[in-house]
Amino acid sequence: MRSRRTVTPFNLSFLDIMFCGFGAVVLLVLILNRETVQQRQQTSADLRSEVSRLERAVVAAEQGLVVARNDLEQTEQELLETRGRADQVIRVEQQTRQELARMDQQTLARRESVEQLKSDLKSLDQSNERLGARVKRDQGKGNRVRKFLGDGERQYLTGLKVGGKRIVILIDVSASMLDETLVNIIRLRNMDDASKRQSAKWQRALAVVEWLVANFPRESLYQIIAFNTKAGSVLPASAGQWLNASDSKTLDRAVTALGRRIPAGGTSLQRAFEAAAKLSPRPDNILLITDGLPTQGRRKPTRSTVSAEQRLRHFKNAEDALPGGVPVNTILLPLEGDAYAAFAFWELAVSTKGSFVTPSRDWP
Repeated sequence: MRSRRTVTPFNLSFLDIMFCGFGAVVLLVLILNRETVQQRQQTSADLRSEVSRLERAVVAAEQGLVVARNDLEQTEQELLETRGRADQVIRVEQQTRQELARMDQQTLARRESVEQLKSDLKSLDQSNERLGARVKRDQGKGNRVRKFLGDGERQYLTGLKVGGKRIVILIDVSASMLDETLVNIIRLRNMDDASKRQSAKWQRALAVVEWLVANFPRESLYQIIAFNTKAGSVLPASAGQWLNASDSKTLDRAVTALGRRIPAGGTSLQRAFEAAAKLSPRPDNILLITDGLPTQGRRKPTRSTVSAEQRLRHFKNAEDALPGGVPVNTILLPLEGDAYAAFAFWELAVSTKGSFVTPSRDWP
């Protein structure tokens, strides 16, 4: 039989105390835990409220950031436009300065031009005074650019067209210009240069040239080309150029230079016409002084003698070198043995609307 445990007052009292203490602790824990929970709930509510406030602040900040970015982009765009306008203003300013500098230069140049014009006017006044004095001296000379002393009516030649704005004199300086007969030509060709220059026919050709240049219009231009197997200006420095008929010094030099020439060689009319055609602008009047048909074309013939038919062919070839539409006025001096010359040069005058003359022996 199981024995009954004996309960002592000491034991009962201790357990009660322990349970009471434990219950008190539990009660205290419950009381403290409720306050803690309430504090936590209050803290959580506060934190949630703060979070909401912060979230609203973040949203507002993001919106403000978007606005700020838009403002920044707009500001940058305006800055770019401002820089562009500033560059344009700088370019305009530079252009304005350049324009002002150019205008200053033009103003200076115009001032210099005005001063130069004043100087030129003064020079022109002085020149007019000299020209007025010269006109008074030249009143008795008429319209001639050069004096020519002839013998009465022998200075006058009917039908020859001396005028024009650009006149070319083509003068034959071949050996045939020494005399009218072949025998005398051969004889003079073997004599000294002084005798050749003083031959009667050559002196007559020079007198014809002097008569022609004396009757040039003062406002005309001219060129004197001498030709034999070659052709060139009597003043080589003026080759291919027009000279002023009013320049008496140059005209005298040209006539003097021609007087120093010695007739020699054959005759190439083609080279003469080619030289006239090279002048620019082209001549409007050609005065040809010769004594017969050419003895060669552009090249020297292979034979020492030339028949009348061959000379006529050379003449026809030379016509092709003439500048178109220019009248040819021929003064044909006498030469024996050239049967076709007069007819050929007459035909040339008709085809070019020029003139053809065979002057008397006492002209000019």
